[in-house]
Amino acid sequence: MFKILIPAAAALGLIAFAAQSQGADVTTEATAHTTPVMGWSVHHEGALAKLAYGVANSDQLALMLSCQPGDRTAAIYGDVLPEAATVLPASLTQQAIDPLSLGEAEESRLSLSDPALKGLADSGRMTVRGDAGRFQLAASDEERRMVGDFLAYCSAGRA
Repeated sequence: MFKILIPAAAALGLIAFAAQSQGADVTTEATAHTTPVMGWSVHHEGALAKLAYGVANSDQLALMLSCQPGDRTAAIYGDVLPEAATVLPASLTQQAIDPLSLGEAEESRLSLSDPALKGLADSGRMTVRGDAGRFQLAASDEERRMVGDFLAYCSAGRA
């Protein structure tokens, strides 16, 4: 009887250990997927195109550029700015002045031919600056193609 009982107990112990290890892996995997991942995406609202770096399907954006076909510059929004961005008073742009700012609002704009955007499309890197200092945002091959499509769409002059 002991000849059967000892191997059976050992087998049950191994099964229990394997189940615990597998459960821990599932928990670790699930936790890894809940961490927000930032990346590049392109969205269209009518003729307006938006290139955004942030968490997909959320309001968590670090940077967004928007333009319409035929524009030579893109408006910049977010907590970081491409290093080459120029800040223009809103009163000197075609955008409506925010009535709450009493005309003191500023808008950041970036030329669509700027090396920062071209570099993002070509090499997958854009240097930005913000409260945390200067750092680089990266783009995968697929994201680089999206950036190129965004630039082509805005520069094309078509609606």
